[in-house]
Amino acid sequence: MEQLLTANVASSMYWLGRYLQRMEGTLYEINKAYDLIIDVDRKAGTLLYKKFDIDIKYVSAMDFLHKAIRGKHAANFGNLMLQARENAIISRAYIDSVAFGEIIALNELFQSMQTKRSHIDYNDLDKALSLIMIIWGAHAHRGHRKSSDYFFKLGKLVEEVDLRLRLGKEKSMTDLILKEINVAIKMLNPELDIFDNCPQEYIDELPYAMMECIYATIDKLIIEE
Repeated sequence: MEQLLTANVASSMYWLGRYLQRMEGTLYEINKAYDLIIDVDRKAGTLLYKKFDIDIKYVSAMDFLHKAIRGKHAANFGNLMLQARENAIISRAYIDSVAFGEIIALNELFQSMQTKRSHIDYNDLDKALSLIMIIWGAHAHRGHRKSSDYFFKLGKLVEEVDLRLRLGKEKSMTDLILKEINVAIKMLNPELDIFDNCPQEYIDELPYAMMECIYATIDKLIIEE
């Protein structure tokens, strides 16, 4: 790679990708649960957040949105966004200017949701998802790929796999994303390979052990940078 990064910047780009993907993926699931609460199963939101190891209680679909976005728990979107913003500031020089501007706008949106007196609604979630899509798009349209871009992509892909495992999504698609992760890792260091480091039984039967293998491989990448 033509551009050397400090470990701090590499880590920040990686975690920026993870936090943005965590918020995007969770927002889509919140939308689905919201519809289910209204029409099918009032416990859909509780069941969703159990998969995140969070106990969430609500009295209505609208209250579910309130608790999901700004409740006092580890997945509070205001706190997640503050972490994303901090990582973006650390790695500012490596982020597309449009993407950085939308990250700041996304932070302002989520912080305003934490204090607004009116109910959070679909429009708020749609606006947040639109901003995240702009961030992905702006970064994807950059020219020649740099090492920072691959750390950002790794964060996005790793978080996507983690979410898919929690939600029990289709394994074949998860396997494809794992291959994408491996390609990105090899772009940063051709000598590293998650499929060499993780036994096949981890990939097939012990998904969370497999995630630990991926984390260990990425830690090596960051330390090397």
